[in-house]
Amino acid sequence: MGTNNAGSVMKLVIAALGGTFLAVIGAAGSGTDANRGRELFERRCTGCHALDQVKAAPRLRGVFGRAAAQDEQFPYSDALKKARVTWDETTLDKWLADPDSLVPETDMSFRLDNAAERADIIAYLKRLANK
Repeated sequence: MGTNNAGSVMKLVIAALGGTFLAVIGAAGSGTDANRGRELFERRCTGCHALDQVKAAPRLRGVFGRAAAQDEQFPYSDALKKARVTWDETTLDKWLADPDSLVPETDMSFRLDNAAERADIIAYLKRLANK
């Protein structure tokens, strides 16, 4: 009985260590990368957006933490003007994944299916919030 008990304890310790290892690996893999986000932004977003000038879409420097439809130089859709949205990790993620799911009848049709890419772009926009 003592040997079986020691074996059971050892199995529990190994299972716990394995779970901790997997949790650490998972956390490291889920981190965002603002530098990669800058590269993705340049590749995916600059066809319509710029950081400091209005193009086919509003400028995006300082968008993180700001209420939607606040750039006076851009003609936003009525739907976005009426929406009570503040751009943060959650709202930007929903917006980039499917704009109409956050604000129905909006003008933006672009969708970014890759969650990791969205997270990196959001990290980049967040880093620019105070610049």
